[in-house]
Order: sequence, then structure tokens, then C-alpha cells
Amino acid sequence: MIIDKEMLDALSLDAASSSRKRKNLNFHAEESAKSNRLLNAIEPDSYVPPHRHNDPDKDETIILLRGRMGILFFSEDGAVQMKSVLDSLNGVYGVDIPHGTTHTLISFEKGTVFFESKAGPYVPIVENERAAWAPRENESGVQDYLEMLRKLF
Repeated sequence: MIIDKEMLDALSLDAASSSRKRKNLNFHAEESAKSNRLLNAIEPDSYVPPHRHNDPDKDETIILLRGRMGILFFSEDGAVQMKSVLDSLNGVYGVDIPHGTTHTLISFEKGTVFFESKAGPYVPIVENERAAWAPRENESGVQDYLEMLRKLF
């Protein structure tokens, strides 16, 4: 499978028309695969609740393919410990996120797409991996929280 502009354009179009404003394209054949590799298109209105992956095998690597996005890392109480803008035009291409690290990301441009890789199988986020201090998707306060995070950049 060739990853080209047409593939990224189609995925971004799907993300823009989805309710969550993001869409992934898996390269692994099934969720039980030992390695999860995927493209993830994310639009500026998408909210990825801060979370972590507690499993020691679930380090996560993200490589930006196009667009611009912010990554934030948090302490246990929700204080921002580190932030960075991923922007290939400025020489910042990706991030490696160790398991147990609470993080989120924010798209700053329409058409933003990144490659993501972590150990499988896919397992949904469980309660103790969610940041209790941040709103969940579709809860009241999401837009205000997202705007507050944007202002940190």
C-alpha cells in the first residue's frame, strides 16, 4: 500500500465529515494484531481526551505526515509538564510517548495526518487510564477545555 497525497486527502475528507473530526486507517489486519500501525487524520475541532496507556508494552510513537499539531504531557493533577508543536516545516516531526504518560494532542490545521504505532492488540482506554480532571468526549465543557489547551501554545 502506497501512502500518497490522494490517500491522505481521502482520509482527511473522512475525518472532516465524521462527528469526532478524526478518522484512522489501520494497516494491521485485525485489532488483535501484535503491532498496531495506522494513519490518523485529525481536524482542528477534534477533542482527544487526555489519557495514558498503563500497559508497559504500550509505548506510542507518532510521526507527523502533514499539517501541524500540538502534543501535551500532564502530571497526575493535570498540570502541563511539557508541550511541543509538531510541524514538519519547522523540523519537529514526531514524538515517542512512554507508557504511563498522560497526554493529548490538538490539530492546528485542517488536513493534519499522522502515523501512529504501538504494540497490539488494540485495547480501549479503561477508567484508570482516563484523566479524571479533564472532560470526556461529548461532555459539557469540552470546547472550553480544548480552547484553554490551544491558548497554551
